[in-house]
Amino acid sequence: MQRLAEVFVQLADTLVEDFDVIDFLDTLTVRCVELLDVDAAGVALADSQGRLRSAAASMEQARLLELFELQTDAGPCVDAYRSGKPVVNADLTANEKRWPQFATAAKQTGFVSVHALPMRLRGQVIGALNLFCIHASDLAEPDQRVGQALADIATIGILQHRGTQQAEIVTNQLQTALNSRLIIEQAKGILAERGDLTMDHAFEAMRAHARQTHQRLSDLARAITEHSSQTAEILQSPAGGPP
Repeated sequence: MQRLAEVFVQLADTLVEDFDVIDFLDTLTVRCVELLDVDAAGVALADSQGRLRSAAASMEQARLLELFELQTDAGPCVDAYRSGKPVVNADLTANEKRWPQFATAAKQTGFVSVHALPMRLRGQVIGALNLFCIHASDLAEPDQRVGQALADIATIGILQHRGTQQAEIVTNQLQTALNSRLIIEQAKGILAERGDLTMDHAFEAMRAHARQTHQRLSDLARAITEHSSQTAEILQSPAGGPP
């Protein structure tokens, strides 16, 4: 219970000058895996045209599966976003007819069940939180409530950061986050290739360096794609060494 309270405080702390929405969303996915009976988590946010785009994931397999789901426009995350209602305890074998392509891709990735929780504030839905499981298991009612609470507080944090209910400002903030995610994925690939690292290890090394040097994750990623000397520094650090 104490750890849960600490996580809520961490996610609620968005009224700071150097608030980094990408790091905030990545923290959300990691904490979901830590607190809930799931193996991976991802966040999809709607862009300015209302289309879902992958914004964060706790591991590379989850990110790739989420990308596939959004490209095919069918799956639990899409349903949760469009309906504004949770999709829980979705056994993928039992739902092959409902999401045939997603179910096949998920099982090939190693996941057998999934849950999706809408990221919402009153009538406004800005995305969805995906929770993936490698074993067939139900998300118990207490975990469902905690998961939805985490999704809700993250939604409030994103909207609160701009300090307004104006839809245009909210949309711009989300669009900036999604654009930053593209740069971060490019930087991950550069680090992974140059350091012979997995994508997950490359991301952890990049995030560790950003925190140690007090940089925004998106700013560091942009520097890496522009061939900054920080690439070598990251690879030479303990976090950037072989896994």
